Amino acid sequence: MTEKKLRATSRALPIALLRARETVMGQIRPMLSDAGVTEQQWRVLRVLVEDGPMDPTDIADKSCLLLPSLTRILKFLEENSLVTRTRHETDGRRFVVEITSKGRGLIDENALTSNRIYSEIEAAFGVKKMDELLDLLDELAHLKL
Repeated sequence: MTEKKLRATSRALPIALLRARETVMGQIRPMLSDAGVTEQQWRVLRVLVEDGPMDPTDIADKSCLLLPSLTRILKFLEENSLVTRTRHETDGRRFVVEITSKGRGLIDENALTSNRIYSEIEAAFGVKKMDELLDLLDELAHLKL
């Protein structure tokens, strides 16, 4: 017989992940606010800096966004000259998104602050524990359930 009582919220994985996310993002949000971008816009720009020009579907996957949300985000980023969208060379139905020099500048302007925040979190949590946590989260994210 399956237990009908739910696991305590203090030991529920979804809630624990949300609490951890809020602890981390609480440190990062002021930087993003000062930069004039949202968390989601920042993630898109980071993905484009790291991986180069790509198809919106790939951006959505790598930045953990739903495609309809990404469409709105790309519109904002394009209107603010942070990205460009061009037609795919061989498939006119598809687009390729690329970060602009202004978009790279926004990332570069905030790199020191971002790295400082990350270092402070590592110092408080421990570098070894941070590496272990990231490895475990990556393993969890790739489970075949």
